[in-house]
Amino acid sequence: MSQSEAPPTPIHRWWRWPWDAVATAGAFIYWGVAGLLITVISIPLIFVLPCQVARKLGRGMLHRAFRIFCGYLRVTRLVQADLSSLDQLKDQQGPVIIAPNHTSLWDAVFVISKLPQPICIMKESILCNPFLGGGARLAGYIPNGSSARMVKAAAAALQNGGQLLLFPEGTRTRRDARWINPLRGGCALIARCAGVPVRPVFIRSNTRFLEKGWPLWKKPEFPIRLSIELGDPVMAGENETAHEFTKRLEAIYIENLSRAHKLRRQIEEN
Repeated sequence: MSQSEAPPTPIHRWWRWPWDAVATAGAFIYWGVAGLLITVISIPLIFVLPCQVARKLGRGMLHRAFRIFCGYLRVTRLVQADLSSLDQLKDQQGPVIIAPNHTSLWDAVFVISKLPQPICIMKESILCNPFLGGGARLAGYIPNGSSARMVKAAAAALQNGGQLLLFPEGTRTRRDARWINPLRGGCALIARCAGVPVRPVFIRSNTRFLEKGWPLWKKPEFPIRLSIELGDPVMAGENETAHEFTKRLEAIYIENLSRAHKLRRQIEEN
């Protein structure tokens, strides 16, 4: 076996452990410091700035914070992520719903890092979170508490020309789900109400790190590899009900995510 073909030495493998531990600690410290700082800055601005100015500032601030975090993950080699397909959204004309499958707690971070001014639908409880709540309120993110209020607020935001980030599963993919959870009807209702297309986003990973039920203390294998692929726009048919549109969207996700791919979701072994 030639020198170039030799396997990594034990010393090389040994040094990966402390590096990953220090880099992971740095990621948590960044979230703690940046999150609290954004909240401290955001709360007074909510009361003093005009609504449109506050939302633009808040969305831009979160975009930059997430972009820095993704850069940190890349430089420290904790994550290798291919986000290039999302660059197409910069040239997207008109309002659109950006709808990823929800594999992990940090999916929104990677997507927002590529979108300067997205409108997000998020869990209502996050608005009370000291690390994310202040920035989310300043950005005018929409809570998912009341379905009727959520649909109305999201449709109004889209009619003003925005890009809405929404996870159609409603929560992270369950551990026992083969590809995705059954889609909820909110995405279809908003798309029909606002008359806008849905752009599916297909997220794949070599790990189930931070999926629903993953313990925070459980260490993944680094580097984590992510692939984020942007799908074609999907419009609701003129006579298509929200339920029928939801089922059609669900079939599109399953068809794409089940294709042969080096990061295709694996069946979890018990």
